[in-house]
Amino acid sequence: MPALPRLPRTLAHRIAGEDLSRPLWRHPATIAAAVLALTLGAVPFLPDGDDDQARIAPTAETTQAPGAAHGRGRVTPAMRAEIDRVIAEGAALRTAQGRTALATAAVRCATFDGQRYCLGFGWTNQSREALAARMASSPTPGRERTGDLDADGVLVRDTRRTETERTDAERAELTMAAQSVGKVWMLRHEIQGVDLPADFAERHPEVTDVSSRGGFGGNYPTKSKILTSKVAQAQNQTWWCGPATMQAIGWSSEGARKNQSYWARRLGTTSAGTAITDMVRVVNNKTDYDDKAHAGPYVVLDISDFSFKQWYRLMMRHIHDYQAPVVLHPVLLKQYYPYLDDDASGHFQVGRGFDQDPDGNRKIGYFEPWDQSRFDPSEPAIDRVQWRNAYKSYRANLEHFQHNIGV
Repeated sequence: MPALPRLPRTLAHRIAGEDLSRPLWRHPATIAAAVLALTLGAVPFLPDGDDDQARIAPTAETTQAPGAAHGRGRVTPAMRAEIDRVIAEGAALRTAQGRTALATAAVRCATFDGQRYCLGFGWTNQSREALAARMASSPTPGRERTGDLDADGVLVRDTRRTETERTDAERAELTMAAQSVGKVWMLRHEIQGVDLPADFAERHPEVTDVSSRGGFGGNYPTKSKILTSKVAQAQNQTWWCGPATMQAIGWSSEGARKNQSYWARRLGTTSAGTAITDMVRVVNNKTDYDDKAHAGPYVVLDISDFSFKQWYRLMMRHIHDYQAPVVLHPVLLKQYYPYLDDDASGHFQVGRGFDQDPDGNRKIGYFEPWDQSRFDPSEPAIDRVQWRNAYKSYRANLEHFQHNIGV
């Protein structure tokens, strides 16, 4: 067996001796002393004065005809060759020395039909070098862990996998991505105004050859929401925001409640957390929100180059037109979420509503699985159903080192 890469002490300790299937945090107060210090790397804020914040007219955004009920496309021989190339490059993980080299080996990118997909980060316009730098950035110690897989967790997982486990997981992730490239083109066209290729309709009939859904096409209403609040449950473990988020999405899809441990097993959740790529995988495999009546196959989308206006338009399109929840992926910081008693980690929430609020700040509606009072009764309880400032949620999304969401 090859020697493990030399890593920072906390990360090397996790790789060498830590059982990731066992609980690591019994109480939020122990977080600061936890040797793993599982936290995100710092990323720059956007300026508070982002002028996109003031540009969305409350009812002036049109959906246009939402006829593109996105389906799965064909994986071409060229796509298969690209998948094989990216998987083969993963052999560098065995010999990478130090955190920067390991991050570079972990972040590998494929180009499918003119769009870039990078392992772990999703569909992105960012360079591999920029993403690897995010992965390699120093974590912020002392924050409460709520359960998404941070940079340390990703590197540990990639290092501890056997070659077979790694290649199988990466092939599944990249194949799912290749099948959804038509949807990504359409999202960038609808949300960011990117021109479609001249032969797009011919190459991607799974996106274009479908009928309009729901009769939408006029102005968005001031307020819209989906999902009954009964499906919103607090996470049962400090590292189970992923299973609790998936429980709400699955329950609303199937009409039947499955417990969080059921979803944790299917997500591959450990005490290090849950990866957003696994959230998207399970939404696609275990719910009907990926069908043509809703959003089509969910994708992991890097929103680094989305303005607030574009981010909010994506929420409205997903919730109102697709009638499908969004897998939100913020960092839980008090400056964005005033109900918090302490700053916390990267996190998952269920995006399920918007309120353009013509007389105030635009809001987003979501289910919040984190309730600090369950693990420390001295801290205030947090409500499951939240309607909060949308711009702050956007900023919290950009605060995460991956800058992505599941749509």
